[in-house]
Amino acid sequence: MCAEKIEKRPNLFLSIWKNRCPACRKGKLFKTDNAYDLKHYTEMNERCPVCGEDLQREIGFYFGTGYVSYALTVAFSVATFVAWWVLLGFSLYDSSVFWWLGVNAILLVILQPPIQRISRTIWLVFFVRYNPDIKTGHYHH
Repeated sequence: MCAEKIEKRPNLFLSIWKNRCPACRKGKLFKTDNAYDLKHYTEMNERCPVCGEDLQREIGFYFGTGYVSYALTVAFSVATFVAWWVLLGFSLYDSSVFWWLGVNAILLVILQPPIQRISRTIWLVFFVRYNPDIKTGHYHH
């Protein structure tokens, strides 16, 4: 009996978290892994280095990421609101809601680079489907 190695489909959420190509879920979308390299954190590869998927779809393609980014920041703000409420509580008789607003705003500013990258990845996932048959050897122009 011959055992064939069956490659497991890479996890969608993990590939989004790691900013991987949606077609092969292996290639890096961004030229640098560091989201806090503020000079280069938005620079994307033109093509996936693994499968060759075109990552620069058309001019203005990534403008739609603003909607995804907005949804992520709202979800994050709701999560911090609930966490603050459960752990510290809110009261009408103190300034706790303003403290939460301040802390939440600071966290959102700090997390802006990774949120922007994940938004681009999610936006691209809407338009590029995973293809298990795609060649995943290193792509060369």
